[in-house]
Amino acid sequence: MSKIIASAAIRGAHNIVGRAETSLAAALEQYGPEKTIEFPNTGYYLPVIYGMTGMKAEKLGDLTAIMEKAKSLLPPHPSENVWVPYLGHTLDAGMATLFADELIEIIKYLQDPVPYSVTENCPEDGAPWLGAADDIIMRKRGIEFVDGTAPGFAACVGACPTNEIAVKIARELQEKNLYVFMSSDSNGNSMAEQLKEEGVQMGWETRLVPFGKDITSTVFALGFATRAAMSFGGVKPGDYSKILKYNKNRIFAFVLAFGDVDDEKYAQAAGAINYGFPTISDTDIPQILPTGVCTYEHVVSGIPHEKMVQKAIEVRGLKVQIHKVPVPVSFGPAFEGERVRKEDTFVEMGGTKTPAFEFVTMREMNEIEDGKIIMVGPEIDDIEEGSRLPLAIVAEVAGREFQSDFESILERQIHRYLNEAQGVFHMGQRDINWVRISKDAKQKGFKLHHLADIIHAKLHADYSAILDKVQVTIYTKEEDVVALREIARKAYHFRDERIGSLTDDSVDTFYSCTLCQSFAPNHVCVITPERSGLCGAYNWLDGKAAFQIDPTGPNQPIAKGDVVDADKGQWKGVNDFISQASRQNIERFNGYSIMEDPMTSCGCFECISGVLPMANALMSVNREFAGMSPAGMKFSTLAGTVGGGLQTPGFTGHSKHYIGSQKFISAEGGLLRVAWMPKILKEELKAVIEKRGKELGVDNFYDMIADEESATTEEEVMEYMSKMNHPALTMPPLF
Repeated sequence: MSKIIASAAIRGAHNIVGRAETSLAAALEQYGPEKTIEFPNTGYYLPVIYGMTGMKAEKLGDLTAIMEKAKSLLPPHPSENVWVPYLGHTLDAGMATLFADELIEIIKYLQDPVPYSVTENCPEDGAPWLGAADDIIMRKRGIEFVDGTAPGFAACVGACPTNEIAVKIARELQEKNLYVFMSSDSNGNSMAEQLKEEGVQMGWETRLVPFGKDITSTVFALGFATRAAMSFGGVKPGDYSKILKYNKNRIFAFVLAFGDVDDEKYAQAAGAINYGFPTISDTDIPQILPTGVCTYEHVVSGIPHEKMVQKAIEVRGLKVQIHKVPVPVSFGPAFEGERVRKEDTFVEMGGTKTPAFEFVTMREMNEIEDGKIIMVGPEIDDIEEGSRLPLAIVAEVAGREFQSDFESILERQIHRYLNEAQGVFHMGQRDINWVRISKDAKQKGFKLHHLADIIHAKLHADYSAILDKVQVTIYTKEEDVVALREIARKAYHFRDERIGSLTDDSVDTFYSCTLCQSFAPNHVCVITPERSGLCGAYNWLDGKAAFQIDPTGPNQPIAKGDVVDADKGQWKGVNDFISQASRQNIERFNGYSIMEDPMTSCGCFECISGVLPMANALMSVNREFAGMSPAGMKFSTLAGTVGGGLQTPGFTGHSKHYIGSQKFISAEGGLLRVAWMPKILKEELKAVIEKRGKELGVDNFYDMIADEESATTEEEVMEYMSKMNHPALTMPPLF
């Protein structure tokens, strides 16, 4: 390997560790060793340090031992003329650098004001930096690295020569569904600032994530990777070997280094190499071409900007699948979270402004023509900027293996498909949809019929096993939209009645979902008509459709078999299936009980319900809630306790929709056992809670549930329950 790179990386490590030591000494003098430290709303302490060593950093004084650990990893300074012709010393220097990075960054969070934005997306004004990802973002975005939605990430360090190059590289990475993590600068400028100057929307929703301008903020990318291994890979803190192997084999990431590479940047690259993440540079720096820690080359340099992304994908060994969609704008999941502001809108449709709906309906094979796109009414070229139009999107589908039960499943995909087009904003579904098309998209040639092109291409790409033909019609005349909407509404009502009439007792087959076994090996999600998947994305009909589409996939039929316990929701056939699917780690589970053999949880659940023992009641907490629960744990801590395929009596993960089910924890009294919810969840489910409460004989049950404004401790929950005469007060003891 290159002696020049090794020397530079080790020098950089000494510099950053020295900076961390100085920063820590000043912080200890100012705040004292008992000062609490944390990256906001995370349960992983300092994730790289915690993952690699198992050492928890909860107070400032805890950093002293970590500082010594970082120093112990430092190889001799290059000035001492000690060098070895292999990567060992360089890798140690890289890990010492990452430890020091985290020390420097956590101390920044002690300062006032907080150094980074605390939002998921970049603020429109001021610096764009987002800092460390909190656990809500981690669980929402991390799962995409498991299910393949995001094959990996590019850690972009420094600034491109021009803003135009920065935008082109960012768009190319987005189109390949990769996350873009940005940090550091080149001569005072950064890639994130270049994108901001060009009006590019940044944040987790667009997958363009600017961590920070300081070189040390590069560690947030490696911290994200470390947390992925612990959250979704089931790797225990301190098992550094498994964490590094998990990332090499499962998180396909690489570093793109722009501009001059100084000693500190070499040190960051050395840290990334530990994870199997290679560095590709546009600058002509020394290379490390032999394979070893990384899958292929470690450092490749002097790559032209137009070839950097493709070279990085090649060097990392990443397989990217792209389904070309015939539209004149960039297309891919990275644009799904993009917003089209009012001032940037060329045309707006639906919402509360004009009548609109979208509808997928089944036809006979001879009734439609595959690929036929029909436009009825004004096109985008026929209207003025700022116009509002009615909109009906009618997709007629046919297939030898298609069933009418699948209509709503395909219809739900329209939201995701249209949002993946750059410059197109879509919200809602059915007859409450809302679409905006930006001025920029119109300028690039995007037309309303391209909405149909997207739907045709994506439905074929994702559902070819059950679809043979897709024909799409776009209506923009109000009289057409209003008339057709009534037909669609009758179909919506019929579907709701159909799924609403399905119960666990009325079917003899449930469906499994083992998609999350890649990070929770013992977990088996069992989806029933009355219990959707923990993530909220799959219901029973979805499982049925998924099995039809891919008979060998993660959604398999489960014959219920003989009833073991009807009240608790246990069947012999289900037990046999989960025993086999969990590799004999889980022998049985009860679908309706939280106290006895509850269903295992992965890490993707929307909510966690848990026991408040003194109150003889339950609480339900959603992942968006960042505060402390009455159980004395935040959602992130609860998730670490319950997730990973664990079967934890007294706790269970579940979807939001399940809270309104008749089977929700019915063995312990159901919804009437719940005494506390975060206000955001309670308000979101208000109609469901009120309806279900009345069905259970309690007219004002919504008001009986405490939230963080009325109770923050279990004692306060009990006081509120007494005040409201909560029904759980007279229920049998949970223990």
